[in-house]
Amino acid sequence: MGLFNRKNNESAVAVATLPVDPALAALTGEYTIDAAHSSIGFTVRHAMVTNVRGSFAEHEGVLKLDGANPDASSASIDVKIASIDTGIADRDGHLRSGDFFDAETFPLMTFRSLHAQQLGGDKYRITGDLTIKDVTKPLAIDLEFNGSATDVYGNERVGFEGSAEILRSDWGLTWNAALETGGVMVSDKVKLNFDISAIKNAA
Repeated sequence: MGLFNRKNNESAVAVATLPVDPALAALTGEYTIDAAHSSIGFTVRHAMVTNVRGSFAEHEGVLKLDGANPDASSASIDVKIASIDTGIADRDGHLRSGDFFDAETFPLMTFRSLHAQQLGGDKYRITGDLTIKDVTKPLAIDLEFNGSATDVYGNERVGFEGSAEILRSDWGLTWNAALETGGVMVSDKVKLNFDISAIKNAA
């Protein structure tokens, strides 16, 4: 995922930029997300009193890291909607239906990065386009670079975790039900959670 220095402003006075994390700067290359060791999930308030948590079991993506020119970094992620899992089969079926995602008509949720900036230390913000049900809206994800390692199979790995908040209604996910005590069954606000492990591709 493109992790950038902040750009200097265009005034005549030079503005100091944050240094790129040296560990990240050395990791130039293309990385494939390891879905077996990554998770893309969500949390949403249910009936005004508790949280429902879920995830998407099937997803794939590519990260292109450029330590020498962070502005050239990018991320591309595709998520299979039908793989949604909240632990309750009937609820998952409802989420796949036309009331929510309409997974048969719109099988994928996608994210394509456009820009990112370093916020200090290992923290970054990546912005891009999130598409759900053919509706594309901007999304900013706050990320933390968790480091890199070579696993027991000789794979070079990088790790990131992050989160973002969206209003599901912005993407046409508007189904709800009123509660007798006031409020609604499902909150409009949804927290997205990302825990990514990616393997460097062979040169």
